[in-house]
Amino acid sequence: MKNKAVTMSCVLVFGAASADSYAVDGVAVSIGNANVVRTNDANTVRLGLTWNWQKKWLTGGDWHLGGYWEASLGVWQGDSPRGGNRDIVDAGIAPVLRFEHRSVTGAPYFEGGLGVHLQSGRRVHVEKDMGSLYQFGSHIGVGFRFGAKGRYDLSYRILHFSNAGIKRPNPGIDFQLIRLQYHF
Repeated sequence: MKNKAVTMSCVLVFGAASADSYAVDGVAVSIGNANVVRTNDANTVRLGLTWNWQKKWLTGGDWHLGGYWEASLGVWQGDSPRGGNRDIVDAGIAPVLRFEHRSVTGAPYFEGGLGVHLQSGRRVHVEKDMGSLYQFGSHIGVGFRFGAKGRYDLSYRILHFSNAGIKRPNPGIDFQLIRLQYHF
């Protein structure tokens, strides 16, 4: 079952990327940590591809609302004293809304997204059962773009995973992430 979930996760992310690979607008890498249970942590590394929306709203002033699609592939690693490490691979897709300054470069932005994820397993630790292989991932973040033409993007995100009560248990998990993106 785990191999099927990993294969389906890879197909989801790389299938989305290959549909119109020339249309990919950015690539991102994130690293983060979550306090899972008591003193046990889970670490994550995530890769993402982004496709900008062409539509912008609230464009009358210096700020506007825009967005992008993000396909991501992540690995969680838990360090449980009982049973050793437990890895989970997850793949997801999410629409993300971003409120940013017209100048883009050097100004902060604020964003939030909500998407769906498929995981290769339910347990991060012996004590932490996510209840389902299907999760919803929501995030809020703040960051800024820098470099020539705003090609680089550094942000801080809080990423929450939960199965939204579709299956018990539903403990949820919150990752704090640092994310670096390159815009093509």
